[in-house]
Amino acid sequence: DEIRLNKKVEGLAEVRDETDRDGLRIVIELKRDADAQGVLNYLFKNTELQITYNFNMVAINHMRPEHVGLKTILTAYLEHQRDVITKRTKYELQKALDRQHIVTGLIKALSILDQVIATIRASKDRRDARDNLVSAYDFSEKQADAIVALQLYRLTNTDVTQLQAESDKLSAAIEQDHKILAEPKTLNAVLRKELKDVAKNYRNPRRTEIQDKIEDLKIKTTVTVADEDVVVLVSHDGYLKRSGVRSYTASDPEDNGLKDEDYPIFMEKLSTLDHLMMFTSKGNLIYRPVHEISDVKWKETGEHISQTIGLASDEEIVATFAFKTLKEPGRFLIATSDGYVKQTAFSDLTPGRTYKSRAAVYEKLKHDDARVVQVKYLTEPVDKGILLISKNGYALRYAVDEVSINGARTTGVRAMDLRDDDEVVNLALVADNDTIALITQRGGFKRLAMKEISVTSRARRGVIVLRELKRDPHRVVDFMTIPAGNPPLEIMTSRERTHDVLPMEHPLSGRYSNGSFVVDTDVEGTPVSLRVKPAELVLD
Repeated sequence: DEIRLNKKVEGLAEVRDETDRDGLRIVIELKRDADAQGVLNYLFKNTELQITYNFNMVAINHMRPEHVGLKTILTAYLEHQRDVITKRTKYELQKALDRQHIVTGLIKALSILDQVIATIRASKDRRDARDNLVSAYDFSEKQADAIVALQLYRLTNTDVTQLQAESDKLSAAIEQDHKILAEPKTLNAVLRKELKDVAKNYRNPRRTEIQDKIEDLKIKTTVTVADEDVVVLVSHDGYLKRSGVRSYTASDPEDNGLKDEDYPIFMEKLSTLDHLMMFTSKGNLIYRPVHEISDVKWKETGEHISQTIGLASDEEIVATFAFKTLKEPGRFLIATSDGYVKQTAFSDLTPGRTYKSRAAVYEKLKHDDARVVQVKYLTEPVDKGILLISKNGYALRYAVDEVSINGARTTGVRAMDLRDDDEVVNLALVADNDTIALITQRGGFKRLAMKEISVTSRARRGVIVLRELKRDPHRVVDFMTIPAGNPPLEIMTSRERTHDVLPMEHPLSGRYSNGSFVVDTDVEGTPVSLRVKPAELVLD
C-alpha cells in the first residue's frame, strides 16, 4: 500500500489485507488497462513477496579455498567418501591379517597340543614359555603370546572347528578388502551401497524445487513510469532538466533558469518513456532515460551532468538526440577535428548497466588535442552527401557510402587531407540544391551554393572556399546548411554574446569570396559558432 501511495507503480487502485485464520491473503485491485503481470513482477522484485537468499559458496577444496558450485561440492563429497572407505578398508585389512596370523598359530598349536603343553610346563615363566615355543615349533612371538594366554577350557575339538571357520571368514574378508583397494569399480559399489543405506534410513521429501532456468523478472518501464509529455532542455554548459508541460506553458520560455551566458542546445517536447543520448566533444556518450532526468519547474536550473558523470573542464556536448526505443535501426555519422570520420550503428551504442555514473566511449580520438566536431543520425534512405570544411577554408564533398561502419571504440577512416596545422571545423549533410552559411573569425559571413563544390572522393584536400589574404587572412570557425524557409541564424561570440543574421539579406558568393562583415569583433568578440536562432517551442 505504501508503494501505491508513493506512486512507484502505475495501475494500483487498492491494496487490502484479507488475512484470516485460513492464512495470509493480500488482495491487489488494479486500474483499468493496467499491466497485471508487470505489476506482479515489480512486487516480486521490490517487496518480500519473493526474496533472494544468498549464501557463501567458498569452501576448502584440496587444501585451498575455492568458490565452488553444486557439482564441485558433490564431486568433492564423493572423493571424500572414497577416501574414507579406502582408509577404513586398509585398517580392517590389517586388522584381519593380524587376526588371521594369530588364528593360524592357534590351529597349529592345537594340532600339537601335548608337545605345546609339555614345553610350557618345562618353562620357568611366561616369557620363557613364549621363547621356547618360538624356538621349538617356529611360532612367531605374537602367535606364541596368544598360545600362552590361551585358557584351558578352550582346548577342545570344538574350538578347533570355530578357529577354522574364523580363518575362512577372515580369508574371505581379506580377499574382499584387497579387491576394494585394487579395483575402483568395487570401491564405487561399496560407496553406492552405503549411500543407498543413508537414503533409506534418513530420506525425507525434498522441500525445494530445482529448475532448469531461473525466471528473469523483467519490469517494463510503462509499469513504473507514467507516460507523460514533458519539455526536456540541455544547455551548452551541461545543465539538464525536464519540466511538465503545464510548468512550461505557465512560464516565459525565455525564463528558463539558465545563467545569462548559458543557452539551450536541445529543447524538445518528449515523453517520459523516451531516451536521451548526449554526445560530447571528447568522444563520450551520456545516456539518460527521460524519466530519470531531474523533474523541476521551468524557472529552475536543473542538474549539472557533472553531478553524476565526471567530464573534462573543456568538454562540451556537441549533439543531443531523443529516441522512442533503444532498438533503432539507424546509425551515427561522426567527424573529428583531426580529419577522421566513421559511421557507428545505433545498436553498438546502447547503454550498459553503469550508464548512471560513467559515460560510454563512442569515438576513440587519435590525438590529445582532437575533438569531435559533429554527430549526425542517419536512417535509410540517405539522400544527402557529406560536406567538410576546414579552418583554412578547404571544402570537401563526397557520398556517405564512402565512410565505413565501425564500432564504438574506434577512430574511423581518414575524412580529409589536412595540411599546415589545418583542422576540420564542422560536418554537414548537403544536397545539390542546398546553400550553406559560413562565418569566419574576423566576423565575415558568407552564403555559398552547393553547386560551387563538386562531389569528389574521401580523404582529399578539397577546394578552397575563401580568398586567401596575405595579411590577417580569414579562417573558418563554423558553417551550417541553411534550413528551408531561411530562418534567422545566430552567431555566438567569444564574449558570450549573440548576433542575429538574416541569410537572405546576404547575396550568394563565389568560392573565392570572403563574404561580408557582420560582426564587430572589437565590440562583440570573435565568432565561435553558428546555429539556427532558437524559436519558441510550440506545444500541441
